[in-house]
Amino acid sequence: MKERIRQLTLQYSDYVIECYRHLHAYPELSFHEIETSRFIENQLTEMNISFRSGIGGAGILGKIEGNNPQQKVIALRADMDALPVCELVDIPWKSTQENVMHACGHDAHSACLLGIARILNELKNDFEGTVLLIFQPGEEKAPGGARLMLADGIFDEVEPQLILAQHISIDYPTGTMGFASGMIMASADEIYVKVKGNGGHGALPHLINDTVLAASQLIVSLQQVRSRLCHPLTPMVLTFGKFIADGATNVIPSEVNLAGTFRTVDEQWRVEAKQHIRRISTETCASYGCIAEIEIPDGYPSVINDVNVTNKARKFAEEWVGDANIHTLEMRMTSEDFGFFSQRYPSTFFRFGVRGDVNADAGGLHSATFRIDESALSTGTGGMTWLAWRFLND
Repeated sequence: MKERIRQLTLQYSDYVIECYRHLHAYPELSFHEIETSRFIENQLTEMNISFRSGIGGAGILGKIEGNNPQQKVIALRADMDALPVCELVDIPWKSTQENVMHACGHDAHSACLLGIARILNELKNDFEGTVLLIFQPGEEKAPGGARLMLADGIFDEVEPQLILAQHISIDYPTGTMGFASGMIMASADEIYVKVKGNGGHGALPHLINDTVLAASQLIVSLQQVRSRLCHPLTPMVLTFGKFIADGATNVIPSEVNLAGTFRTVDEQWRVEAKQHIRRISTETCASYGCIAEIEIPDGYPSVINDVNVTNKARKFAEEWVGDANIHTLEMRMTSEDFGFFSQRYPSTFFRFGVRGDVNADAGGLHSATFRIDESALSTGTGGMTWLAWRFLND
């Protein structure tokens, strides 16, 4: 069967590349994946694969039933959304949407899953069980499309026994795959603070509340959450990337807006740290006669790879690409809303390399010069198909 899957992967490689180029040329931002969803629906319809659409917004759940559909149920997930980035790569399939770009590889993920769907649908009489195809919106933006699809009852009709998800890696060469068990990606919570006070003339500081000074001190004070309140061995990041004080050289504004991100790999500390952030924000601003309005919406949980599922996936991947082409992933402080799936179902989130000669000097993830080696799509398609096949027959 391995050679049969290799042959089908090669047979549909041009199809996968065509899908990738179409999706890349017509990117859509998180929760606006209307045409992307329609394109995928049309592809599934042409394959005679049944699906439900409009799940959690633009989400789609396809279903391929083999013999004895209840024997085993596995799910394969791909995300669909793009980023607010202006593409600077001059290629024929360059983004046609101003300031919108697939700079994280979600177009590759969806294209690969469409190729996987073609192969598994052709092989459905040769396996027992059911394969669910998750095309997910809104991975890049809170509250997260995975959360919304789960809340919308994506698995009400049939639940998977395990879920597989893959992501491109610009760090690894084409033809390789990477795996790691346990905690592999951090939780992520967005932090928004409004510092309010009585603004006024910059030359009369004794008559006003200096919101700019209060906000500046707040950013410094909050660093003690990491340096003094967090256990030294617990990974954590607290970063503020937005500081808006819309005053003037001689005007202290009545409001300053801060926005940042908090990440960790310890769910208990995640709860405690957010309490510290609220307390320090309130107390620091109060010491300057200002008020802090704090919003920390519930963000993404950590991504935890099930040990048993991941070990098997790695073994199966070795059968596909060879031992020498398997990497062990490092734990990252980046985040993924796949964490919502991994918190509920045995799962593994793995990567496949897309760094080839054609894009050796391309930019990294989320950059305007990001580019993948298209030949890597064969690994993303064939590799995940083989994993699905092996899990169905495990």
